[in-house]
Amino acid sequence: MAKRFYTIYCDESSQKGEKFANFYGGALLRTQDVEPIAELLNAKKSELGYGREVKWTAITSQDVERYSEFIRYYFRFISSGRIKVRIMFTSKRFEALGLEKYHHDNRYFLLYYQFIKHAFGLQYCNPDSIDRVFVSIMLDEIPDTKEKKRKFRQKITALQDTPTYNGRNIFFPSGSISEIDSSKHVIQQGLDIILGSMQFKLNEWNLKKPEGSPRRGKRTIAKEKVYKAINSEIQNLYERSFNIGISTGTRSSRTSYWDDPYRHWIFRPKNARKVTAPPPPT
Repeated sequence: MAKRFYTIYCDESSQKGEKFANFYGGALLRTQDVEPIAELLNAKKSELGYGREVKWTAITSQDVERYSEFIRYYFRFISSGRIKVRIMFTSKRFEALGLEKYHHDNRYFLLYYQFIKHAFGLQYCNPDSIDRVFVSIMLDEIPDTKEKKRKFRQKITALQDTPTYNGRNIFFPSGSISEIDSSKHVIQQGLDIILGSMQFKLNEWNLKKPEGSPRRGKRTIAKEKVYKAINSEIQNLYERSFNIGISTGTRSSRTSYWDDPYRHWIFRPKNARKVTAPPPPT
């Protein structure tokens, strides 16, 4: 029985937005591809003159062309299937019912768990359970207590015993769930740029103007240009038919959850209700 190893870089941005919130992102690679792809991406960064971390919040008007070129290069690995990217977020159009203090206190971990469990369709990666598949999780530094982190790792490891994964020979070893410093991981940095761009566009922050100004700020305009470069790459993957504001469809079959190079998922709890928008002011 052969062994296969995958690594998932995870990032999140739970900053609230007027329309969408709780953004989580992941980049999945074969573990043996992590080092060679990271070397190529770091070489591209150096070529573009970046010795420091590249990230969405750092973009200025001087960075547009270089960030756009970096992200186009990053998408080469996505279009070739060597990196799979998934973005999950929640919509303000739906409200979860019956939430208790536990759910509010542990929202960060509960949503992360759902993201790792479902977003990549890992249950479809090992047809007929032919191989033994091992998944490593690389998390951005978690802003919480050691005890909560410990329980979260236990829950991720226990995924292999849930109905979704039981009997599929897919494992999440506890020793392979790590926190990382994103400044040292260029694959994570590319994911951060994509994730940030989606939160920016979906919440229409590209339209915001400084208070009292008739025009948008230079950084807002710069970020919108980088977003457009990212969206163009996504559209190339989907023959110009990708809608960033909805969950990506399965097209042919549910194996699309695993097969597709790039997907979005609006997470909605089963016990959610649609929120009725308030009437416009008169």
